[in-house]
Amino acid sequence: MKRPNTAPSRRRPNRKTSPSSFQKAQVAHRRSRSNRTVHTRNGATQPLRRLPLLLPSPPSPRSAPTTSPPPPTGGQMAPSKQYSEGGQLQLMDAERIEEEEECFESIDKLISQGINSGDVKKLQDAGIYTCNGLMMHTKKSLTGIKGLSEAKVDKICEAAEKLLSQGFITGSDLLIKRKSVVRITTGSQALDKLLGGGIETLCITEAFGEFRSGKTQLAHTLCVSTQLPIHMHGGNGKVAYIDTEGTFRPERIVPIAERFGMDANAVLDNIIYARAYTYEHQYNLLLGLAAKMAEEPFRLLIVDSVIALFRVDFSGRGELAERQQKLAQMLSRLTKIAEEFNVAVYITNQVIADPGGGMFITDLKKPAGGHVLAHAATIRLMLRKGKGEQRVCKIFDAPNLPEGEAISFCIIHIHVYQNFLCNW
Repeated sequence: MKRPNTAPSRRRPNRKTSPSSFQKAQVAHRRSRSNRTVHTRNGATQPLRRLPLLLPSPPSPRSAPTTSPPPPTGGQMAPSKQYSEGGQLQLMDAERIEEEEECFESIDKLISQGINSGDVKKLQDAGIYTCNGLMMHTKKSLTGIKGLSEAKVDKICEAAEKLLSQGFITGSDLLIKRKSVVRITTGSQALDKLLGGGIETLCITEAFGEFRSGKTQLAHTLCVSTQLPIHMHGGNGKVAYIDTEGTFRPERIVPIAERFGMDANAVLDNIIYARAYTYEHQYNLLLGLAAKMAEEPFRLLIVDSVIALFRVDFSGRGELAERQQKLAQMLSRLTKIAEEFNVAVYITNQVIADPGGGMFITDLKKPAGGHVLAHAATIRLMLRKGKGEQRVCKIFDAPNLPEGEAISFCIIHIHVYQNFLCNW
């Protein structure tokens, strides 16, 4: 006779009627987000407004550490007192700036080496404001400056060599020198992780992709994040923006600045903007930019885009060689600016069709500019559209970063634009 089974029944629960713990957590999370409110200045409460996903977000004034100064008066919500009464950016981390040595020697120091002040003025009129920039020019180009003979150029170069050390250094010294590199956050944690912390100074970062892939939106975000202090993964400096396509929108800066808890008017005051219409105009703007960077603390230079005017001003294979030569001179100037003033250079690039890419390649596009632009850019990022409103960034080329991809999501910001996609 079989004994009855008295063990409790281990009946499998019905998956359709018994939600998992993960599903319960999701429902609770949605309910908590829908009931979330914030306090206004007059003490009332209102529902939380969704803002563009720009990470990392700064600490709120209520949760700021006690060592930080109180928020500015006038109702501005800022993580710390970053702006003066005139609305200009107060560069924070003053102790860090005092400890850091200047990355360049002023051209005025040549006067102490016996160089005539009139010759120094001629160098400044030619767009040379530092001894570092002087040594980046050939003697042939220096003799082309009106009023400078070969004998004067030799004397000027000898004086500049006494102020600078242009010889070999050890790898250990170079490693110490690389500590001055600043990495500026892109506003996306996934993209910052992919780039090892953000956009680097002392090099050129190129972002290429088809239209509406997020290149210009990333440039707008960098205009704001660059002005953050160093301890908030910013650049603690100003921004120079050269627009060749007419896509810069100052009203786009306003919601991004609010997301970072910064004064939008002060942020816009620390962005200098220029609209270029020809490749010659674009190059002349770079020459005049050296004077501003020698006097004020800049940390980012944006060229959007670097190839657009060259594709317009040069046409056909007969002018291709001249176009590539002028493009190489432009990129060489950008590299010298990055290393001379320790700024990050972010350029956008267009794509062209590549019919010879192969029958097994689905996306037959490649970056414009050819090998000249490929060799000049230190870090190359390929942006493309993902599923829905996703944007995918892939490291196309980098000397110190492995290959990888980062996926960022877009959020619709109803309060600024109707159906406007806020990338990154």
